[in-house]
Amino acid sequence: MSNGFDLIIFDCDGVLVDSEIIAAQVESKLLTDAGYPISTEEMGERFAGMTWRNILFEVEREASIPLSASLLDKSEKLLDLKLASDVQAIPGVPLALSRLPMPRCICSNSSSERLEMMLTKVGYIKLFAPNIFSAKDLGADRVKPKPDIFLHGAREMNASPANTIVVEDSVHGVQAARAAGMRVIGFTGASHTYLSHADRLTDAGAETVVSRMADLPGVVMALAEWDGVL
Repeated sequence: MSNGFDLIIFDCDGVLVDSEIIAAQVESKLLTDAGYPISTEEMGERFAGMTWRNILFEVEREASIPLSASLLDKSEKLLDLKLASDVQAIPGVPLALSRLPMPRCICSNSSSERLEMMLTKVGYIKLFAPNIFSAKDLGADRVKPKPDIFLHGAREMNASPANTIVVEDSVHGVQAARAAGMRVIGFTGASHTYLSHADRLTDAGAETVVSRMADLPGVVMALAEWDGVL
């Protein structure tokens, strides 16, 4: 504990790669076509950080619309194609990482295959491999907002959850990290951000929020010092 946090965990979608906006575009069109009109903006605000499977369950419960099981596969295929061609990096990640001395890993709801594809495309995979963990590898019922993937990441990295800091862009991700007993910094620097984004992350349990990766190292070190970790 003398050198700060044991571990820093990054979510991927909306934190390292600007993919949440692409997912919101694809999924809003599919839901609208299925009889549940919803805008790209509302998708980002309501469902960012949730798996498509859980989004469909939520919409079915809310609107009593039976959604075809084929929507599950249709979305995955469309989204993989769109991400492969369009996904962009969140700027400033390599520089921020160079200023963060603690071990790092990724804990995401995305599949291992999609994580590898996106991170390879934007040139970030070597910054994290092999410490890239998918909640889907643990089981469909263990994704965020459950804490399982964060606890798994801490175990794999031999870190104490209480001395781990997480960077998350979604309410569900913040809730998962807090349920794991970890501290959280919210991130609002991706294209799917919305007016009340920072407030909602703070309400969910983020200690502070940054909108640029350039600000992350200073905030991490300030939180460590404030807590008496350093």
